[in-house]
Amino acid sequence: MPDHYAVADLSQCEARTRRSPIACLAVRAVTVSVNLAAPSFEHVLRLTDERGMFEHADGTTPRRDGGYCLDDVARGLVVVCRHRPATSTLDGLATTYLSFVRRAQASDGRCHNRLDRHGRWEDQPDTGDWWGRALWGLGTAAARGPQPIRAAALRAFNLGLSQRSPHLHAMAFATLGAAEVSGVRPRHDGALRLMGDFAALAGRARTASAWPWPLARLTYANAAIAEALIAAGEALGDKAVLADGLALLGWLLDVETSADHLSVTAVGGWGPNEHRATFDQQPIEAAAMADACARALVLTGEQRWAGGLARAIRWFHGHNDGGIVLYDPESGGGFDGLTPGGRNTNQGAESTLALIATLQHGQHARTTVGG
Repeated sequence: MPDHYAVADLSQCEARTRRSPIACLAVRAVTVSVNLAAPSFEHVLRLTDERGMFEHADGTTPRRDGGYCLDDVARGLVVVCRHRPATSTLDGLATTYLSFVRRAQASDGRCHNRLDRHGRWEDQPDTGDWWGRALWGLGTAAARGPQPIRAAALRAFNLGLSQRSPHLHAMAFATLGAAEVSGVRPRHDGALRLMGDFAALAGRARTASAWPWPLARLTYANAAIAEALIAAGEALGDKAVLADGLALLGWLLDVETSADHLSVTAVGGWGPNEHRATFDQQPIEAAAMADACARALVLTGEQRWAGGLARAIRWFHGHNDGGIVLYDPESGGGFDGLTPGGRNTNQGAESTLALIATLQHGQHARTTVGG
């Protein structure tokens, strides 16, 4: 049975209501011919203590000696703040994660990333990916988090805006946070300027016309770059940037589709004239594709993005290069990767949050199960 999404009027939903892609998907039904799992926060709770979320796990047991990282806690803040319906448990997680992100932020807006189990920072503040993910989490919390934390999240977001990163991925993640803020504050000058700076950086990063991607190689969270261009183009009213983001996403979706399933870029990446490895594959790639296709679907209503979103959801359900299910219905966790020999059975923070982020799109689309 082919993937099918009813997409009429989705392209008008966000413009009319300033809703997120997830919220707008909820206005139409979606049929995916798999038994779709519902998002569970059971394993997220297992990985979380009063300080934050542990980065690694042995199976389902948190590896406390591995400590915490801002990357994952910020991902957690995004996922819990955008989940509907909200609950007191999720609100509590949002409060804990926001506290961690604010603690990681230096007075100049840069951020620490790694905190050991005893609460000591192991690095100096900087503007790597973790800074961008912090702004993504802060922007989401400011726009969609529990009401009591929104003002504090916005203040921390505004502080982070004083910095820029030379790294395209970091700027893409920050842009997705800026898009959240501009969705509820369309004239937020700092958010708009950051998105403009990201678009300019992506344009300067272009390598060669024969290789359309703005970096020399596909590496990790690839679809987030395309999604950020789409979000920036929409918020800035820049049709060229929006078209560029959609074109890049279309190219990436074609490159990462094999037959009827998603075959995401493996660890190590690849570029022009390089051998492309099939494994290991990580859940973050499928999650980034799901987010990007959901945003493109809301803006355009085009069926190809519905198909891409369905394939990203199916990837976790075994429609992948290994034919292996990558979520654990008993624990609520996501497995850490797809390898030549099967799945990595550890269930760390990044993989579990990637699973939940992807399943949220199906949940909020009022998914019905097909044959």
